[in-house]
Amino acid sequence: MTKSAAASAPSKPSSSRSSKSSVMSAKTEYLALLAELDRRHRTNLLAAYKPYQRQAEFHAAGAQNRERLFMAGNQLGKTRAGGAEWAMHLTGRYPAWWQGKVFDSAVRLWAAGVTGEGTRDNPQRVLVGPPQQQAAWGTGMIPADAIAQTSMGRGAPGALDSVVVRWGGGGDVQADESVLSFKSFEKGREKWQGETLHGVWFDEEPPLDIYSEGLTRTNATGGITIVTFTPLLGMSDVVLLFLSAAQVEGMARG
Repeated sequence: MTKSAAASAPSKPSSSRSSKSSVMSAKTEYLALLAELDRRHRTNLLAAYKPYQRQAEFHAAGAQNRERLFMAGNQLGKTRAGGAEWAMHLTGRYPAWWQGKVFDSAVRLWAAGVTGEGTRDNPQRVLVGPPQQQAAWGTGMIPADAIAQTSMGRGAPGALDSVVVRWGGGGDVQADESVLSFKSFEKGREKWQGETLHGVWFDEEPPLDIYSEGLTRTNATGGITIVTFTPLLGMSDVVLLFLSAAQVEGMARG
C-alpha cells in the first residue's frame, strides 16, 4: 500500500487569535479617540458656544454701547453669556459669527458678584470650572490651553484672586497675556479704586456706587461694563440707568 506523503495538518488557532487581537486593538483605539474628543470638548467650551437670540443681541449691542445689561429670569443663560464674552476678550478668540465688541490686544478684566462665595460659585465657575475641583479647572469658558497661571484668593475655599490668560498667538497675532481678577461688592467701593481696566462684569445687581466706580475704571481705555442679573430689587437705581423714560413709564403702568 502506498502511503501519501502529504498529510493534512491540524488547523492552527493563531489566525483566530490574531483576528480577535485586531478587533480589541481597534476597539481600544476607538475608545481612546472618543475619550480624547470628549476631553477636547470639555476643555474648550468656548469653541462650542452658540448664543440664542437674546444672548446674541446682548453681545452685538457691545459694538456700539459701553454699558450693557442682560436682565432676565433664572436659568436663562445670563451668566453663561457673560462668561463666554469675557473668555473671548481674554483670549482674543472671536468666532466668525461675532458682531460685538472686539479688543485688538490683551486685556485686564474684572468679574464680580455680591460676595466672595457668590463670585466663586457663579462667574468663576463659568469661566474656569468647578471651584473645589482644581483638576477640572479649564472646563469653563476659558479654554484649558489658554490658562497660563492661577492665583488663589484669601477668602472662600476654592476662590481665585486672579487668572493669567494667554491672548492671541495665532497667525500674525503676537502672543500676549490678559489678566482676569475676581471681586465682590461686599468689600466696598474702596476696594474698587485705582485700577485701569478694559472691562468689568457685574454678575448680580451692584449698588450704584460700586457700579459707578467699576465704570470709572474703564474710562481711560474706552472699555466696557456688562451687568447680568435677575431683577430682585425692583426698579433700582442701576436698572434705571439702562431704561428710557418711555420704558419706565410703561412699566409703571403695568
